[in-house]
Amino acid sequence: MEAYRRYGPALLRKGQRLLGNRSDAEDVVQGLFADLVSRGEGTMDLPYLYRALTNRCLNLLRDASNHQRLLARHDVALRGEVRTRCDDQVIGVDLLVKLLGRLDPKATEVLVYRYFDDLTQDEIAELLATSRKTVGKRLDQIRAAVRALMGQEGA
Repeated sequence: MEAYRRYGPALLRKGQRLLGNRSDAEDVVQGLFADLVSRGEGTMDLPYLYRALTNRCLNLLRDASNHQRLLARHDVALRGEVRTRCDDQVIGVDLLVKLLGRLDPKATEVLVYRYFDDLTQDEIAELLATSRKTVGKRLDQIRAAVRALMGQEGA
């Protein structure tokens, strides 16, 4: 499949950044393409595949049976440096998993695009077919949730 050869490496990198694990990322990417082939979808562009992969990764993180396994695997002491920041808080996989329970799916998607994919608000708005103002409101919602979680852990 041409789309797999063309977009597979980029999708694998994105999945690995989100999940923090290459084997989980490989499973998600392969599952995505297997589903697309079984449905007979021919033409696929990168933005569509990025959104589909993001949703699958978030679903994997959101899955209750994987929740504890993923948190244990990404213990802060074992993880090393994390590059993603929201204001003064580092957003790693452990915080992302905790945020999944507090944010609606659209805000979670904005979180991934902004802090993991480093997209601008304009790029996110275009990708989600929404206004920049809506993206800004969702980012405010994310920041408030991060502050609430950080305040909760400090107490």
